[in-house]
Amino acid sequence: MSRLQAESVINTIIGEIVKECAQRGQVVSETLGAFMVKAVLLDTRNGFDVNRSLTEQDVQNLQQLCVEKLTEKCSPALNTIQMQLYFDQNYTSRREFLKEIHQVLESRLSLVSREITDSRAKTMKDLDALYHQIVTYILLRSGLGSPTETKIVQEATADLQSIFLQKDLEAFLVLLKKDKEHMLKELTMLVTGIRLFNEASKRTEDFNIQELMPSSLKEALPVTGKCVIAELNGTQSLVWKYTAVLDKLTHPHIQSRQCDVPIVLLKQALYNIRQHEGFLKILQTDVCLCTKHVDILQMELFSQLKLLRETVQSKTAVPSASVFPLFRAISKLWSELQDEASLLNILSKITLSLKPFAISQTMFSEKYLDSLLEASEIKTDEQRMAESSDQQIDLIQLNTHEWLLPETISSFDELPLQYNGFCSYTFVTRDGLILPGNPCIGVLKHKEKLYAFSSKEAALKFASCPDKFVTEVVEKSKLFPELFQLLRLYQQLPCVSPDSKIVQGESSWVMPLTRCDSSTQTDMHPVETNINKSYKWNEWELRRKALKLADLRTKVTCLVQTDFSQMRRENITQTWLLKDAACQSKTDCGSNMAKVQTFLAGLRGHLNAPMIKINLTKPVDEY
Repeated sequence: MSRLQAESVINTIIGEIVKECAQRGQVVSETLGAFMVKAVLLDTRNGFDVNRSLTEQDVQNLQQLCVEKLTEKCSPALNTIQMQLYFDQNYTSRREFLKEIHQVLESRLSLVSREITDSRAKTMKDLDALYHQIVTYILLRSGLGSPTETKIVQEATADLQSIFLQKDLEAFLVLLKKDKEHMLKELTMLVTGIRLFNEASKRTEDFNIQELMPSSLKEALPVTGKCVIAELNGTQSLVWKYTAVLDKLTHPHIQSRQCDVPIVLLKQALYNIRQHEGFLKILQTDVCLCTKHVDILQMELFSQLKLLRETVQSKTAVPSASVFPLFRAISKLWSELQDEASLLNILSKITLSLKPFAISQTMFSEKYLDSLLEASEIKTDEQRMAESSDQQIDLIQLNTHEWLLPETISSFDELPLQYNGFCSYTFVTRDGLILPGNPCIGVLKHKEKLYAFSSKEAALKFASCPDKFVTEVVEKSKLFPELFQLLRLYQQLPCVSPDSKIVQGESSWVMPLTRCDSSTQTDMHPVETNINKSYKWNEWELRRKALKLADLRTKVTCLVQTDFSQMRRENITQTWLLKDAACQSKTDCGSNMAKVQTFLAGLRGHLNAPMIKINLTKPVDEY
């Protein structure tokens, strides 16, 4: 059967399991269903033979077992697996978290940015609206106040007008979309730097930089740190108590009273709380790193504000080339502080979301655990390591294996230990008890893998036959699927293919292949002085060159001047500019006509008096 068909069969089985769990009221993801299929097939108690293919009956049994385990009530193992799945899906590296934060910010601003870059404002009213949109974009991106507060908008508008007037919108509108987006980010950085400087100028020179910190950072920094530390302290105290109980119950030379609950349930509870502790330590490391970054950014922000204050002082005008780089630097530091606040909120959310999966905290009461302990002492991990720190391996006597000691290797605390640093010998001989190994005793290097142990005796016995113990660790872990991630056994476990239609005799177990991305680069000419510019590696290129040279022997070079080719010459001519001159070609002249004026007398007075007409027109020569 092809690999594509096998994957189709696997997806069908997982789909049936998810569907059956949903009918029973349990929501199960396909990822959890796939993991449970692998866990059930790996468990030898379920009777699946690795030397033959799965039949139809095997597939039905597989589905039934998976559904029973996924719908089991009050199961520490299932809660641990769900915790691991949640952490894998929601936690990533610091770089990826910051990248995701930036993507979320860009997606939130995409609508406002699109409205600005796609604007075709022409009228004065439209230009005013566009300018207001730019102010809104700057406030949303910088996080310095809400665009719904009038006072904040007025301050941002005034700061923007100092570097970008409304009449500059005409030049902004003719830019390309990418240039507009770049200019919006540039204006945001400058306005943010100006506003932060103005806010700092209201205070004395030795003001507390904490006063300028983003409000989200002020809230998240102390709360997240305290939350993680409180959760970790409570989890660790429970880890030490569970470890002490199982240490007593599994000790071969200590007789303890009969336990009311199965010891398997106590071990699953220990694995659950150990996994919770491991995740909390990862989150605590990230929180400490965020705190360290915040301290560094605060110092840099204070120094940049101080430098900007010294540059500006009481001057009325300062060259933009002197202050704009400082504004950009301040804005960048402010954005990084906001990123740290967002990252702290994410870590706090993950911390709170992990707590419901730690069922071991409420499964057994402390009174019941104390009754199992009787008079036994509860030891912390640090106390156990302190007791075994003086039991160091003697390298002279044990020269059959390679041992690593703190004084023989640098960065000893950062060694990639197998089984997440737990003692494999104790896990095998004490029926699944996990104790942290003490690297100070000595780290065994076997087949390019490093192993730590809880005591010198455990280290010596493991070194006598390491392959046997490694195999037994894998076999015992198959009974507890939550240990696959807790002990980091993925590379040592086979990959299961629950294919019910594999040809008879074909195994359904395939060992995992270790893959990695790698690349190499070879310089074409390692020694630059020996480069032959005329070298040709292609034989056909040499043949073409030889034929060309042979053909040139019968050719004659001649020069001919034509009517068309002569136009390609460089010709030079000299001309004289025209003079400014004027001439008159005719005489302007004109003539006047006499203005006719007539006066009538005798129209008033006597009734029968005669009317006299008098001509008052002047002759033309009298004008």
